[in-house]
Amino acid sequence: MQKVTSITLRSGVGIGEGHPCFVVAEIGNNHQGEIALAKEMIDKAAEAGVQAVKFQKRCTEALLTREGRAAPYTGCNSFGPTYGEHRDALELSIEEIGELKEYSEAKGLVFFASAWDEPSLQQILDLNVELLKISSAELVNLPLVYKYAQARIPIILSTGMSSLEDIDAAVETIRSVHDDLVLLHCNSTYPCPEEQIGLPVIESLRERYQLPVGYSGHERGLGPSVASVAFGACVVERHFTMDKTMKGTDHQASLEPRQLADMTDMIREVEKALAVKGKKVFPEEQAAAKKLRKCIVFSRDLPAGHVLSESDLTTRCPRVGVTPVHWNEVVGSTLKRAVSHEEPVQWDLLIRESEECAGAATS
Repeated sequence: MQKVTSITLRSGVGIGEGHPCFVVAEIGNNHQGEIALAKEMIDKAAEAGVQAVKFQKRCTEALLTREGRAAPYTGCNSFGPTYGEHRDALELSIEEIGELKEYSEAKGLVFFASAWDEPSLQQILDLNVELLKISSAELVNLPLVYKYAQARIPIILSTGMSSLEDIDAAVETIRSVHDDLVLLHCNSTYPCPEEQIGLPVIESLRERYQLPVGYSGHERGLGPSVASVAFGACVVERHFTMDKTMKGTDHQASLEPRQLADMTDMIREVEKALAVKGKKVFPEEQAAAKKLRKCIVFSRDLPAGHVLSESDLTTRCPRVGVTPVHWNEVVGSTLKRAVSHEEPVQWDLLIRESEECAGAATS
């Protein structure tokens, strides 16, 4: 199995090792079926500093059986009396999706979508997109997964609701055609309790599949999404809404514009914090150490020739003399001259025991 550490989109955007975290605003169907609202959300996502916006496309007749389309759907989040009418009310036409693609790309954003059925996939491909997303719900639909792979376009695959055996099969299906694949660790509960998130799974997926791995979060807050970057997530995807109180099932697990901007800023802060791989002391720390750390000083006035004991010494700030790290080397040394109370110990004031022994050996 070939190890893949990153993928590169047609626009030149890189996802994976060596690239900034690819932050995605998942608009999905939170546009409520209104293109004007979708454009406003793209504007706000761009202002928040994300790299990409993602939409969803469904063909109701290809997605649902007749019975499924006719099923009553009358709850508080319904956009129609049947589930089919509800789904249709939230759909944008492929022409509108194409308009949103142009609008997004004009703002420097990567546009992509998840297609939930074969007709929708073909429509999305006809828009000449540079990236595809397979939703968690479709991961086990291997015929559709294979259709995705045959397009030979980079794919992001979300892994919610899936066992490792499910993921194995989907990854094998895609990699039988190409390796331009990124996995997303995901829990498909909306909203997801923090104790079910399992951020360490990001690393285990990366080791198992030798692929870049990101995180698709459905929690209410920001913490796990930001922390996922420290676990190596190369993508962070969050559902996005203009208002959590809007009608619809995804809004409560979505981020509003200010939250999205805050999360993106915090992700960039975390990336900077991960830049140093080994322990080191920076010049700014050295200046602080000189002020805040102590040195050894004399605890009283002492005459020349005095052999220092522990009671002759103490420590004080600032560090302008010998550091207490060398305490045991100072104890037992002989003073070359008289010293005063709280005068810092300096090496040139001392004849150390090792020097005395060396002198005796040569005499």
